[in-house]
Amino acid sequence: MLNCRTLFLSDIHLGCKNCQAGYLLSFLKKCQVDKIYLLGDIVDLWAMQRQVFWKVQQNQVVRQLLKMAEQGTEIIYVPGNHDEAFRLYAGKNFGAIQVELRSQHITLSGQRLLLVHGDEFDKHVQLAHWHRRLGDHLYDLLLFLNRWNQRLRRLLGRPYFSLSALIKSKVPGARQAIARYRDAAIARAKRGGYDGIVCGHIHHPEITLQDGILYCNDGDWIDSCTALVETPDGSLALYHCAEHCQQIAVWPEAEAGRVSSLTKVA
Repeated sequence: MLNCRTLFLSDIHLGCKNCQAGYLLSFLKKCQVDKIYLLGDIVDLWAMQRQVFWKVQQNQVVRQLLKMAEQGTEIIYVPGNHDEAFRLYAGKNFGAIQVELRSQHITLSGQRLLLVHGDEFDKHVQLAHWHRRLGDHLYDLLLFLNRWNQRLRRLLGRPYFSLSALIKSKVPGARQAIARYRDAAIARAKRGGYDGIVCGHIHHPEITLQDGILYCNDGDWIDSCTALVETPDGSLALYHCAEHCQQIAVWPEAEAGRVSSLTKVA
């Protein structure tokens, strides 16, 4: 069981055939958490306009979140661009789940964090240029290859590995685009007087201290299968959650450029 003070999730993309709902469901069932922030693209309304792909496990993820809310976990939902229709309900509740345009969180150590999805930074950086270079159809092909690679690895008894994330990392300019996005997010947090920012959107998990501002991206459940966790002692950690949950980075260690050793969750 993973005991945590706060859990940050984004880019689940329920309703999309590439959603790794099974891994997320398993992770949620291992979590004992006081508060959950859902930072956008939880439901992929864009994908569902083309084709609705809603497996049993995706429905179980929704049921698990509602169950956790009913049992006392506070859940705050900040919609993203793929579920932007829910932004119309900001300030209202879906059962026990609160909907907000943006939020803030104060860690146990007193750090004030701005919480957004992150699509607002697209206009400040030409983030979409590598998406344009790949093209929508090519990106769909990468995700198709990723699904079949995953099926093959399961047959061979191999753990989850994101082929699409590896290929994207080789695209010229992708790292520069991620850096520009990070810079824009950090600048926004600094202007608001925050100590840090937590966001998603670009499907690239990371914890970095830059210019005195803590930048946290909780990743996604299409490629990386990652979540950001505030532990009971106030540390922030990234977990990769597939067949097993492993801690892949932690702050304050991240401020020294170090990555934590892998920690398996039973």
